Amino acid sequence: MYGTIIKRVPKPANSLRELAQRLVTEGPRKKEKTTRRVRVLFDDVCLADSTSAYHVWEHDYYPYYYFPTSDLKVDCVKREPIGDDNAVSFATYEGPTTSTNTALMFTKGELKGLTRFDFDEMDAWFEEDQPIYQHPKDPYKRIDILPSTRKITVKVQDVVVAESSMNMFLFETMLRPRYYLPQTAVDWQYVKPSQKTTVCPYKGVAEYYDLVVDGNEIKDAVWWYRHPTRESALIEGMICFYNEKVDIYVDGEKEQS
Repeated sequence: MYGTIIKRVPKPANSLRELAQRLVTEGPRKKEKTTRRVRVLFDDVCLADSTSAYHVWEHDYYPYYYFPTSDLKVDCVKREPIGDDNAVSFATYEGPTTSTNTALMFTKGELKGLTRFDFDEMDAWFEEDQPIYQHPKDPYKRIDILPSTRKITVKVQDVVVAESSMNMFLFETMLRPRYYLPQTAVDWQYVKPSQKTTVCPYKGVAEYYDLVVDGNEIKDAVWWYRHPTRESALIEGMICFYNEKVDIYVDGEKEQS
């Protein structure tokens, strides 16, 4: 009904408790209001719908969404204070068939009046009408995907496993470039399926392969996006090698690890 459903993976209560107490005593790294409409759904129920949500950086890597408690669409059925000062509580919300008790409701401190829902435990998140996955995008980071005829050669133990001059270079803020090659550029005798998948809010769901060269296996060294997000459509079906696990040459010059 809502597209790809996020698998519910409840966080351990202790880790959430520690996070809540740290945010009360130390505050977040940063907090900024967003004008985007943000919605979150759980068990077919819209828990929050807001144009006044906040990006909150709990750490240095990316933000989470926090909602003004006044924008919640469902009342919590139970509150369990965390600590003696009642600055933050676990809040329980019920849907038609199940419930969640991992929401954090803040009543004091820098996050006063805001509620945090665990991203992974919810069924779906939307910015405007666009589903978002894994975590919100950082408004200070972006990706650029550029076609390039610079020759990319991928080697493992001096064995060429892929080579192409018709590539897409993906540049992501503060990260090293990634090189996406056509499937026809890969020597598939060295590539074996892996069970690993990951989710990126900028690119979508990645599927992985292992490399096996002369009997030596390199786990999850290759990935691709079967159905990337719209903004990353240029890398659809293309193959990327983990720079840190193989030797990559750009126009004959070996890339530094």
